[in-house]
Amino acid sequence: MIFIHKLADVATTTIGEGTKIWQFVVVLPGAKIGANCNICAQVLIENDVIIGDNVTVKSGVQLWNGVRIADNVFIGPNVTFTNDLVPRSKRFPDAFVQTTVGKGASIGANCTIVAGNTIGDYALIGAGSVITHNVPPFTVWYGVPAKHQGYVTAEGELIGLNLLSKTTEQRYLFQNNQLTLIP
Repeated sequence: MIFIHKLADVATTTIGEGTKIWQFVVVLPGAKIGANCNICAQVLIENDVIIGDNVTVKSGVQLWNGVRIADNVFIGPNVTFTNDLVPRSKRFPDAFVQTTVGKGASIGANCTIVAGNTIGDYALIGAGSVITHNVPPFTVWYGVPAKHQGYVTAEGELIGLNLLSKTTEQRYLFQNNQLTLIP
């Protein structure tokens, strides 16, 4: 069953089973939202946006045309995506710049994601960061502008830049955008 709060303005019909859309959310007709998503209050989702399954979008997020969100992504409160590298009032580009968030990635509260960047699978973006470059999979970035600060497993275990687990002291290898435990 799909739940849409009576105070939401949802024009799309492409919504997967089990998705919940809360009050004061605006979803334009071309948007595609997967199954088992939770779209919290005061979110805006434009037409050319694709959201995968099991995605959490916290309150105050804007997903503009060109944003692609894979499965199992967490987007914290007040995250802002951009889609035009040279915005001007009343001037629209022929096509908006595409921004992609890979599966299992997490983006902390109040981040800004500059148009055209890719956040890799399972990456972790710290709260308040500004993403100005592509973020490889399994990496941790934070700061303004965000910088590479470490690694993270698919399960959420933090790994230092030295590739040692911060909790178990096990060593990892990062090669070809894959993070692997060294036995």
